[in-house]
Amino acid sequence: MELSVVMPCLNEVETLASCIGKARRALEASGIDGEIIVADNGSTDGSRELAASLGARVVEVPMRGYGAALMGGIEAARGKYILMGDADDSYDFGELPKFVARLREGYDLVQGCRLPGGGGTVARGAMPTLHRWWGNPMFSWMVRHWFRAPVNDVHCGMRAFTKALYQRLDQRCTGMEFASENVIKASIHGARIAEVPVTLHKDGRTAHAPHLKTFRDGWRHLRFYLMYSPRWLFLLPGVALLCAGLVGYALALPRWPGLRFDVNTLLFSSLAILAGYQSVQFAVFTKTFAISEGLLPLDARMQRLFQRIDLERGLIAGGLMMALGIALLGVVVVRWWQSHLGALDYPSTLRWTISGFTLTSLGLQTMFGSFFLSVLGLKRV
Repeated sequence: MELSVVMPCLNEVETLASCIGKARRALEASGIDGEIIVADNGSTDGSRELAASLGARVVEVPMRGYGAALMGGIEAARGKYILMGDADDSYDFGELPKFVARLREGYDLVQGCRLPGGGGTVARGAMPTLHRWWGNPMFSWMVRHWFRAPVNDVHCGMRAFTKALYQRLDQRCTGMEFASENVIKASIHGARIAEVPVTLHKDGRTAHAPHLKTFRDGWRHLRFYLMYSPRWLFLLPGVALLCAGLVGYALALPRWPGLRFDVNTLLFSSLAILAGYQSVQFAVFTKTFAISEGLLPLDARMQRLFQRIDLERGLIAGGLMMALGIALLGVVVVRWWQSHLGALDYPSTLRWTISGFTLTSLGLQTMFGSFFLSVLGLKRV
C-alpha cells in the first residue's frame, strides 16, 4: 500500500463524511493505492460509526490529545507514505495527489502551506486574525531561523511524510505541538523537506468550538521550541550575561579616574557572571541529555567539546578558580586581622571580597557541573 490518510477525530460527525469522501475520490481519481484511517479520540457523537459505514478504518486511541490520536493512527497505518489532515473539513483532501507526487520525488516530508508567503490561500473567516498575522508567521519564522526548516507555515495541519521518517523521529508530543515536533525533528535529522501550497477553508463545525486554544496551545508550542533549542533558551542569554558582567568588572574593578563605578557595580556584575555561567552550563547539560536520550542527533561540536573537556580537567579548572577565590578572600581576612578586627576600607576591601566570592562560586559550579556532565554522558549498557 502506498498511502495511508490519517484523520484525527473527536466528535466530527458533521464534517467527517465530507473529508472521507474527498479523500476517497482523490485516491481513486489518481490511482493511488491507499487507505483512510480515522483515529478516534473518544467521540460520543457517532463519528466512529459513521466512519466505519463509509469504509474508513477506525482506530480507537484512548489517550486524549491531537498528537496522541495521530500517533495511534500512524502506528496502525499500512502505507509507505502517511498523509495527515484534520477532520473538520478545513483542508481539501482532494489536494493529496500533489503531496504524493513530491514524496515520489524522494522527499521525506511534504509540508502544506496555507500562508501567502508560501503560495497558500486562507479563505475568508478560516483563520483567526491573531493566528494569521502574528502566531503562525512568528512561529514559522522561529522554525526557519532556529532549526533551519525550509517551511513558511509550520502549523499547517495537512502534511505528508514517509513512515520510515516518522519511525526515525520518535515523536513524543501528545498535544497540538505534535505538528511542530514533526517539522523540527525532521529538520534536525536532515530530512529532505518540501512545501506545497494548500487552501485553508472555514471549518464546517457548528456543534462545538475548535479544539485549538490560542493561548494555551501557543504557549505549549513556544515551550517546545525553547526546550528543543538550548542555544536560544540557555546559551545565548548566558553568553550575554557573562559579557555584561565582564564589562562591569572591567569598568569597576580598577577604579578608573573620572569613572564613578564602584562596588555596587561589581555586585551586579558578579550576579550577571554567575547567572550567565550557570545558563551556559545548562545549555551543555540540556544538549548532552537530549543527545543521550535520542531527542537530538549527535552533534560534531559536542563531540569536539568532550574531547577537550573531561571530568578531570573540569575538576582541575574548578579547583584552581576556587583556590584563587579563597586566596582573595584570605587577603581580606589578613587585612581585618591587621586592623585588630576593626573597621576596613570597604571600597577597597570589598573589591577583593566580591572577586573572591565570585571566583569561589564559579569554581564550585565548575566542579559540580563536571561531575553532573559525566553522569549525563554515561553510556547505557
